[in-house]
Amino acid sequence: MSLPPLDRAKSDALVQTPGGDIRRLLEIMARLRDPDTGCPWDVEQTFASIARYTLEEAHEVVDAIEREDWAELRGELGDLLLQTVFHARMAEEAGLFGFSDVVAAISDKMVARHPHVFGDESRDKTAEQQTVDWEALKARERGARARVLDGVALALPALTRAVKLQNRAARVGFDWPSTEEVLDKLTEEAREVVEARETLTQDEVSEEIGDLLFVMANLARHLKVDPEAALRAANQKFTRRFARIEDWLTEAGKTPDQSDLAEMDALWNRAKAEEKAAR
Repeated sequence: MSLPPLDRAKSDALVQTPGGDIRRLLEIMARLRDPDTGCPWDVEQTFASIARYTLEEAHEVVDAIEREDWAELRGELGDLLLQTVFHARMAEEAGLFGFSDVVAAISDKMVARHPHVFGDESRDKTAEQQTVDWEALKARERGARARVLDGVALALPALTRAVKLQNRAARVGFDWPSTEEVLDKLTEEAREVVEARETLTQDEVSEEIGDLLFVMANLARHLKVDPEAALRAANQKFTRRFARIEDWLTEAGKTPDQSDLAEMDALWNRAKAEEKAAR
């Protein structure tokens, strides 16, 4: 379902109105996609060409949240919303669906998946039980003939997808009963990597590394740690500490490539100690 197009005067008035609501953004996108008067770049885009920007905007939302930059988050959420509007506009042009259909679909889904809020089920549940119920409802929606791992998006970050696959398998009993078994498997996979580097091809080494990372994701899941968030934090820590190394080398009149591992390792330990002292 889509709204009838506005005449040019009404369109101009809506587009140029400060503030506004979702109708203004929808009209802006319709104008940008107009094949005769729109933006050439916007007109030539497709679902496939826009997909990578959608992923980038989602990551930038997460980045703003992690930095607690709320002013930037407002803008990033707008950028992400624009991606939804863009895809919906292209779908409408192709006769597939419109923005109102997107809104209706998510609204219906939220009502259906929250019977403890919008229905007569009890709200006396833990967050964990509500998560279990949510996944059960999703499974019913996928249908009785769907495979257990169906619907876990291929485009997810690999660590996130690994956890989702493992959670799906765990719900039907395919999971280690305790963290100890996961740690044993981690040791086994690490040993295989060490052995593989001497005897296997590069492709086989890559496979062993993949197995090791998959078990690391499983360990994070058992310890209730988000591996993507943990790795992002580790990346930030590495970036922060290496920046301190560069600062100290600059004070000494040097660049990193004029230093050596021993000196930079000592400065790394100094950066670690500095952080600990500041806590």
